[in-house]
Amino acid sequence: MQNYRPEGRIICDRKNCGAMISDSALAEAMTRGMILEARALLCDNEHNLHVDLGCMRGIIPKNECAVGIKEGRVRDIAILSRVSKSVCFKVLDIETSAAGIPFAVLSRRAAQEECIREYISKIQKGDVIDAVVTHLEQFGAFCDIGCGISALMPIDGISVSRIPHPSARFHVNQEIKAVVRNIDEEGRITLSQKELLGTWQENADMFRIGETVPGIVRSVESYGIFVELTPNLAGLAELTEGIREGQQAGVFIKNIIPEKMKLKLIIVDSFDGEFPEKDIRYFYTGNHIDRFVYSPEGCEKLIESVFD
Repeated sequence: MQNYRPEGRIICDRKNCGAMISDSALAEAMTRGMILEARALLCDNEHNLHVDLGCMRGIIPKNECAVGIKEGRVRDIAILSRVSKSVCFKVLDIETSAAGIPFAVLSRRAAQEECIREYISKIQKGDVIDAVVTHLEQFGAFCDIGCGISALMPIDGISVSRIPHPSARFHVNQEIKAVVRNIDEEGRITLSQKELLGTWQENADMFRIGETVPGIVRSVESYGIFVELTPNLAGLAELTEGIREGQQAGVFIKNIIPEKMKLKLIIVDSFDGEFPEKDIRYFYTGNHIDRFVYSPEGCEKLIESVFD
């Protein structure tokens, strides 16, 4: 079975490297229909991608660079942005130039079409899949879910705790887990992650009344200051002058109220600074979710995600 991973994840794989160790090995990979990966060296003035195969040069003609390029649904920037990055492809042919030098004709589009047919078309709402963050915008994070096929994770799906920008959670090329939130009529996939980051109770159980713990100031309102303790848990602190969004804070946990889904906090100190990024903690590690209930039992407010 082919491995339809996000681009850049098989370039150092033993089988991938072995398929490009010689002309004959590349010809065998072509016969077997293997999906391979290599680095794009340049995009020429006709928007063909040139790829370093090791044993020879490869060329991906413009219309073979991605699904949708030929039909005009995908802009040429999708080709230009692949330069110096890994690209997946299938070998269509091995030809010889006028100078007698062999080169391979490649197709990224063919690899993507196979990925769509054999993997992405079988994905269902609620499935938990692997993804790689490729681009961050104010409204969300674009992710590669296989062979360069893109899916969007809107900012409201990244975590329960509100963030000013996806860069508060992710960085480009980060490997993440995601839940398939929606699939539209054209097959475009929307992702979410907050359902994997634990319920209110699971997160609250990490803390105790009377503790002073670290947090991040996420919002300063007229009635109080929201401080994030975990990506899926924030509490409300009493107003304190001079505190700004994005600051680190030490907060005293005054009370934990499950029935109201509230944490009452007191800010002990706040300061500007950054700390090394922590690995994402996934409370859910299964392959599919039908329904996620964030609210604790007996809570007046119901927050849930339904995928079935």
